Amino acid sequence: MQRRQFFSGAASAVAAAAVSPVAMAALPEPVIQTSADTAAPLAPPNGRPYQPVVTLNGWTLPWRMNAGVKEFHLVAEAVVREVAPGFFVNMWGYNGQSPGPTIEVVEGDRVRIFVTNRLPEATTVHWHGQRLPNGMDGVGGLNQPHIPPGKTFVYEFDARRPGTFMYHPHSDEMVQMAMGMMGLWITHPKGRHPQIADVARDYAFLLSAYAVEPGAMTPRVAEMTDFNIWTFNSRAFPAITPLVAGLGERVRIRVGNLTMTNHPIHIHGHEFEVTGTDGGPVPRSARWPEVTTDVAVGQMRQIELIADEPGDWAFHCHKSHHTMGAMGHDVPTMIGVEHQGLVGKIQKIVPDYMLMGERGMGDMGAMQMPLPDNTFPMMTGKGPFGNIEMGGMFTSFKVRKGLAAQDYRDPGWYAQPPGTVAYEWQGAPLDAQAPRQTLPGTAPGAPSVHKPAAGSGHANH
Repeated sequence: MQRRQFFSGAASAVAAAAVSPVAMAALPEPVIQTSADTAAPLAPPNGRPYQPVVTLNGWTLPWRMNAGVKEFHLVAEAVVREVAPGFFVNMWGYNGQSPGPTIEVVEGDRVRIFVTNRLPEATTVHWHGQRLPNGMDGVGGLNQPHIPPGKTFVYEFDARRPGTFMYHPHSDEMVQMAMGMMGLWITHPKGRHPQIADVARDYAFLLSAYAVEPGAMTPRVAEMTDFNIWTFNSRAFPAITPLVAGLGERVRIRVGNLTMTNHPIHIHGHEFEVTGTDGGPVPRSARWPEVTTDVAVGQMRQIELIADEPGDWAFHCHKSHHTMGAMGHDVPTMIGVEHQGLVGKIQKIVPDYMLMGERGMGDMGAMQMPLPDNTFPMMTGKGPFGNIEMGGMFTSFKVRKGLAAQDYRDPGWYAQPPGTVAYEWQGAPLDAQAPRQTLPGTAPGAPSVHKPAAGSGHANH
């Protein structure tokens, strides 16, 4: 069975029978995206002007204008997402991808969204954070009938306030969101807004997490806490595109969280302010500088910063397990346990056994550990100085002087100026057996200070 046939055969047959060619001809042509690369911003071809966003490892859904209404077509369907090179996961999403395409409109736009269901079960779409008529809110059974397989429903409302919003099902939500059904909605201001600044670059992505057994392709949909694939827009490092910026540019980053836990999002080398939430722009008087902001479940945080420090800066979730690839959480800690002489004996019984964890997990990035097919390594990715030893929710923020305004290409690794890279100390090494000087007034057994050997010096190199 080909990947794109997963969970779609029966649903496609129902869809073909239920939606006639005449009816489909009246719908906007559905646009399908199969690439996991970051698409260029979609400049508005008509309607009110706005500065488009760049969806990290995603894209923006085109629309058509029909008598002054912006019409979009979402197709809920089974998809296969390439989470990392060679690592594919069966998901449910929209228009060929998970997350689905970003929808961009302008404050005051009349919007009509056609939603065609090509899943094997009913679905709906909830427009998370939007002000709209109750019957358009998308909670199946409460606000509307569920959308049966093969049917197309229409949502129509005005985009009443600017901000960053999300869309996802409220129909068998546990299964459908665990399978990846989600997307971003951006409503741009219709003019200059006192709380919304002009920015040179505007990025957006969703936090998502999956429980995929090693060697499997389909997430465990009943999982509540023990996830092992942590992603930005359903991509895991090193497959997440870096965010790039020209030196001195003002940059906005919009982060939405539809996982089952919170994520403290952290950037290196810069400070930022939280300038918006799902509720709208944050008043300037309520902002303060941060380097980490916690994005709770179901929340969106919009941060802005001035990219005034050149270099390649880490940008990641600060929960340490969330910057790892697939790993088992029931592995015992073996730090300090001597394995010498045991590995060969164990491998006679378990041929794939590998020494693991005697000195910590850092060596795993360099090991070519045998893995089942379609299993993402626990940590991978190389930088100019060796293994980065990260995975999952991690990428880089690359600031460069002279970067063209519409250039979103990866500029490669940063070349640090001479004398600005941490270096190995070439003086006398610390003698672990040397006597240590105890600070006056400290109790026996308290931490002590090593007294440098005579002539060791502290000269810089």
